[in-house]
Amino acid sequence: MTSILAIIALFGGKFLGADWLDPVIGIVGGGVVLVWAYHLVRDTACVLLDAEMDAPVVGKIRKAIESAAIKAKITDLHVWRVGKEKYAVILSLSTNKEAEPDNFKELLYQHDELAHVTVEINRSLQ
Repeated sequence: MTSILAIIALFGGKFLGADWLDPVIGIVGGGVVLVWAYHLVRDTACVLLDAEMDAPVVGKIRKAIESAAIKAKITDLHVWRVGKEKYAVILSLSTNKEAEPDNFKELLYQHDELAHVTVEINRSLQ
């Protein structure tokens, strides 16, 4: 967009003698870049500040783990967006029974919005 505006200013200056057009288009181009930058910061701020933990998918993850046949406690949970309506999850669980990460991954992969799931299981002695 800014390149098109610059070309318009060059042609306007050359063929119409409007030498004022170049600085005006420069200011307009700066405004276009400023709006683009604002939207970029607004859209990426949630990811950069770990605000994805407020997404509804977090509740679904907690509910799925609570419904597991093997009772486990969530000790650490990180969720972040990796695409449009797609999330990655790192989940750390504590349980006093023998369990495999795949048991919990199967529960979580039932949710289509989870694109990548990592599960770590720590065995508690209690």
